[in-house]
Amino acid sequence: MAAKYLVEYRRDETGWWQARVPTMKGCHTQGRTVDEARKRIREALSLFVEDAAHATLVDDVKLPAVAARTLRAFLASKREAASVQSRLSMATRRAVERLHQGNLGLSTRDTAHLLGLSHQRVSQLARGTRRRVPPRRNTRSN
Repeated sequence: MAAKYLVEYRRDETGWWQARVPTMKGCHTQGRTVDEARKRIREALSLFVEDAAHATLVDDVKLPAVAARTLRAFLASKREAASVQSRLSMATRRAVERLHQGNLGLSTRDTAHLLGLSHQRVSQLARGTRRRVPPRRNTRSN
């Protein structure tokens, strides 16, 4: 099993990212971006351990307090949006199923108009919610 190493990243006053492995004295590097610093820290780590190429690097990006709060707020909003999107997707599928395929049997275009979707999307959803029946094969022999 490959080893796991915590890597701390800090941005310096010049805008470069400093990366270091706290458990390896002297294992540090820098990069213009976090990604660049991450690639370089793996190279630096290879000078200290043999399994650096396969090691798991655990990022610990140190940000100023204001930036950290901003990032946490963004990630919370992103999770909330994903949850709402998931509920909307389910509600859309149910609506297509009930309006287009249910007792009302509205046309694809009428369903699309009412839901604010394209008729193509309603058609896709309708195909996806129907029970899949395998195509009939011609069993007659000549």
